[in-house]
Amino acid sequence: MAVTVRPVEHTDRAAWQQLFAAYAAFYRLALAEDTAEAVWGWIHDPLNPFWADLAIAPDGLAVGLVQYQLMHRSLGGSMTCYLSDLYVAPEARGTGAGRAIIDHVCAFARGRGLPGVRWLTAEGNAAARKLYDSYAPRSEFVLYSITP
Repeated sequence: MAVTVRPVEHTDRAAWQQLFAAYAAFYRLALAEDTAEAVWGWIHDPLNPFWADLAIAPDGLAVGLVQYQLMHRSLGGSMTCYLSDLYVAPEARGTGAGRAIIDHVCAFARGRGLPGVRWLTAEGNAAARKLYDSYAPRSEFVLYSITP
């Protein structure tokens, strides 16, 4: 399936919200209404370096979501692109939609002269990791997350 990846528009709220909620559910997270509202605001704030795009199937349905932002990389002395959220609906997995989304974000990074794209995934997300491993081997870094 050939998908088109394009920026989220104001009229995409329902499709975006459905994919964002499914992404949260995939990771067993409950989304508070104010969370979705805050993220929707980031997407449409021209002063916030946060972007969201949808993967659109040939039939016009949104089958994937990606959200990404700029991140300082102090040891490199530059900014990099951090792909914070990537989700493909179950019915579109294995069709090339995930690869199209990643390639789209890589093109964004290249277009801005950024040295790379980074992202995290769950250890057990085997299907996605198979795709990600086709881009580069996993890093040796371990994520820690604490509540201050």
